[in-house]
Amino acid sequence: MNRREVLAGMAAASLATASHSKTPGLGDIAATKGIRFGSAAGITKGGLRDPMVAEILKRDCRIIVAKNEMKMYTIRNTPAEVYDFSLGDEMLAFCEQHKLPLRGHTLFWAKDEFTPKWLLTHDFGTNPKLAAEKLLRDYIAKVTTHYGDRLTSWDVINEAIDEKTGDIRANVFTRILGEDTLRICFEAAREHLPNTELVYNDYMSWRFKDGLHRKGAIRLLRWFRDHNIPVDALGIQGHLGTDQGEGWDATADDNAPQYGEWSAFLDEANSLGYGLMITEFDVNDRRVLGD
Repeated sequence: MNRREVLAGMAAASLATASHSKTPGLGDIAATKGIRFGSAAGITKGGLRDPMVAEILKRDCRIIVAKNEMKMYTIRNTPAEVYDFSLGDEMLAFCEQHKLPLRGHTLFWAKDEFTPKWLLTHDFGTNPKLAAEKLLRDYIAKVTTHYGDRLTSWDVINEAIDEKTGDIRANVFTRILGEDTLRICFEAAREHLPNTELVYNDYMSWRFKDGLHRKGAIRLLRWFRDHNIPVDALGIQGHLGTDQGEGWDATADDNAPQYGEWSAFLDEANSLGYGLMITEFDVNDRRVLGD
């Protein structure tokens, strides 16, 4: 039996025990510290259709965030103006049934590799700026009006900063509209979601090599504020662990932690008027030796 099978067995045992006891779940324990504990969740493999996963989420979580069910490549994966909300609707129905707030993720993922393939070769015609803005606004309007205020929060834009330069990342929309892409996204979202929390989400960290990423994020937050763009919070991703890609070396200088700089970054973001949220947090242990 491998370590993953052992962990799965422990999870099953804990569920059986929980059904006969009043042991508090992780969400209850976190709440005593003023923390709202939740999880990302999907629908299919390893998701809500798995009864064990569904029970764990109901027991331990106080908020859920959609994995891929509300991304553009799921909702509109063809050039035709056909929107498929089926997976997102199934997730929302589960959350509403069990009184779990749901966060939307994400209206615009600013990386070409996570953009619908049809959009990468789309012909925006003789007035590409007008056409690109219309497509973006129409898409956001369709999604936000479909879900309305049934979602507590949205990651409006995901990962718009190029970590290598600290500049706005080049993608199918910014190559046409520039940084105005970001303004359009948040304004379109706020137009249809006057009371929903709107978040800019990114993965800058405390490592030495992420200094430019942190600086770029602060510049972007200042730009939002200076242009009265309706952003409520900075979403902070935390992807930790021993497997960060080929050649990863935790002892390398580039990966050295800069805790003082990280604290200053968080303080500066907060001083600009933004809330701070840990939106993604995971620990990858694939390179840890088994017992």
